[in-house]
Amino acid sequence: MIELPEAAVLAEQINRAISGKSIKSVTAARSPHKFAWYFGDPQEYKGLLTGKTISGAVSHGGHLEIAAGSAKILFSDGVNVRYFENREGLPDKHQLLLELDDGSFLAGSVQMYGGLSAFPEGKNDNEYYLKAGEKPSPLSERFDEAYFDSLFSADTARLSLKAFLATEQRIPGLGNGVLQDILFNAKMHPKKKVSTLSAADRRVLFDATKTTLSAMAARGGRDTENDLSGAPGGYKTILSRNTVGQPCPACGTSIQKEAYMGGSIYYCARCQRT
Repeated sequence: MIELPEAAVLAEQINRAISGKSIKSVTAARSPHKFAWYFGDPQEYKGLLTGKTISGAVSHGGHLEIAAGSAKILFSDGVNVRYFENREGLPDKHQLLLELDDGSFLAGSVQMYGGLSAFPEGKNDNEYYLKAGEKPSPLSERFDEAYFDSLFSADTARLSLKAFLATEQRIPGLGNGVLQDILFNAKMHPKKKVSTLSAADRRVLFDATKTTLSAMAARGGRDTENDLSGAPGGYKTILSRNTVGQPCPACGTSIQKEAYMGGSIYYCARCQRT
């Protein structure tokens, strides 16, 4: 899944690989997928994007946004975004394929679900997209302790830390994947209630959020996700599908996996208190 650190890494890689190149052809919705979400009619993307020059990419939370002339291209959620220098290795199934003027390609493919959009600048009114662009990123200085404290309210007191951090777009791009190591580093259980946090606990959680996400982005994303070339990220996850059953690096207790809130949580029962 594209979460905050992966979107940041992909944006940097896009800027190095295809910035300045023009879009020669566009193929959209070639492989039907029930859970591939588009903005408007994907058959109009060809007319919107063909001939436009890629000027750069940025990340907004878990969204990867690419500027192409007066248009924007947006990838989010479970889209696999890959760059190919030629036709070798191109996936047979894809939901958006851009052929560039030097014979290279940018492909977006959906496995479980994902968003692939192209639209004129300023025309996308999707609530999640707009919030992601408006709110400060934990990778920025704007996301400071005062801002983090403003996310707490009487309404959030009843929530678990998983619900608080990874739902309702409180922190765009912070999803269930990156959540696990944040809470491990904070030594807090995903089911721990927000109401039990002291002022000191909040500071610990803030620091863990900032430092963990920064480390993930700096090391090329998590090892459970792939970058623009298809290679796994260089950040070794502490808690993930890769480490279930392995000893906790802090105490040696076996790392556990449990179903919770429609997904999985990973934790060390000894280190992470509820």
